[in-house]
Amino acid sequence: MTGTPPSEETTGTTETTGTSETAVRGYGKTSPGGRKGLFRSRDFALFFVGRAVARLGDTMLPVALAAGLLQHGYGAGAVGLAMAATAAAFAGLVVFGGVFADRFDTRSLMIGADLVRLGTQSLAACLFFTGHVVLWEICVIGFVNGVAAAVFQPGVASTVPRLAADVQGANGAIRVAESAAQLAGPALAGLLVGFASPGAVFAVHAATYAVSALCLLLLRLPPLPPAAAARSRTATAGFRTDLVEGWREFRARTWLWGVIAVWCLYMVAVWGPTVPLVATEVVQQHGPRAYGLVNSALGAGTVVGGLLALRLRPRRMLRAGAVALFGFAAFPWAVGSGLGIPAMAACAAVAGAGMSFWGVMWATSVQTQVPSDVLNRIHAYDVAGSLAMMPVGQALAGPAASLLGAGRVLLVSAAVSLVVPVALLAVPAIRGLIRADTPAARPAPAPVPAPAPADRAPVRPECG
Repeated sequence: MTGTPPSEETTGTTETTGTSETAVRGYGKTSPGGRKGLFRSRDFALFFVGRAVARLGDTMLPVALAAGLLQHGYGAGAVGLAMAATAAAFAGLVVFGGVFADRFDTRSLMIGADLVRLGTQSLAACLFFTGHVVLWEICVIGFVNGVAAAVFQPGVASTVPRLAADVQGANGAIRVAESAAQLAGPALAGLLVGFASPGAVFAVHAATYAVSALCLLLLRLPPLPPAAAARSRTATAGFRTDLVEGWREFRARTWLWGVIAVWCLYMVAVWGPTVPLVATEVVQQHGPRAYGLVNSALGAGTVVGGLLALRLRPRRMLRAGAVALFGFAAFPWAVGSGLGIPAMAACAAVAGAGMSFWGVMWATSVQTQVPSDVLNRIHAYDVAGSLAMMPVGQALAGPAASLLGAGRVLLVSAAVSLVVPVALLAVPAIRGLIRADTPAARPAPAPVPAPAPADRAPVRPECG
């Protein structure tokens, strides 16, 4: 890798140098058979189903919000604010969720978060069914959902390597399942909005959280690695100390914070405005069913990207993922250019494949390069940094569209989509990170020599 110190070229970070397979053996339940052994595990299958069903509900939500708020006289700015309320709470609090996940039982935290969202989405369904839709109430519900997601998400990172020895294969399989859900979710939401009401979508969304909580409740997780188990049992460090330690571990990895720094630009200029503006533009010009079709094409592309991630094993994962990201520019470009539904759907599929492949490469890199005892906190910093600018982009989407026009804003987003992978590939620590196929663990401390007996003088080593 050009320009990268040898210590980082070997493992990606100097901190994980020396990690051996022996140190992490037994951390995953899946047999060494790898991808073929994933679904022989009852527990991985439960986790797989829970993630797929939850994703199904999440992909239905933008359709319900856009159609429901537009029906009640709100515009693109209101849709952006409603989405930004959830994103802001999530991005602002997920770091604290990472500390909780490293100190307490992650499964219990995840189940509790699912139950909270079951209640909030049920309330939202009642509001839309009764026609009592007030923007600030929808934003409050979204904020609570964001808090619950901040508690839930950090545990996902540490759960995957506990359930599967083939971490990339597990991430690829989950990505395919979530992508299949994204393929079906918007289309189902469009049908529910067209033949029933947005309230029906919120009711189904609430039910998906109930299924996710049930799958987690039935899950039997293997024991934690020794370092993480010891921390969970003692939890003697203060909350602030844990935050500082997580930040120190995060900052020590150039490839990690480098990606997050670039991702801030991506969120504020690309993803943040693309999500609400694509939703409102397509719904206003072609109707909710057309938006469901375009979003389903995006889901089909992510299925393809996940399948590619199951088969391809690049030695430099982040470099391969960054190259795949070039494809996302096609999506905002197609909508901003006013192309027809078939062209928008095709471009959405290309965008989905690139984003999905990058997602698997990135998640696997984090889960295998970072020691298990700080993984939840590192993942929380990762998520917080990745999403910190998204609510800014979502909140600015409406004013920018009013000033420049939604089409022009989306064309700018497409241009920035091409800049982002160039920036990622320009950082040596990112493009040259070497894959690690087992979860990282800290080297065992050297044994402390026993003190000499009190009635004997210590033996001095011979010189020479």
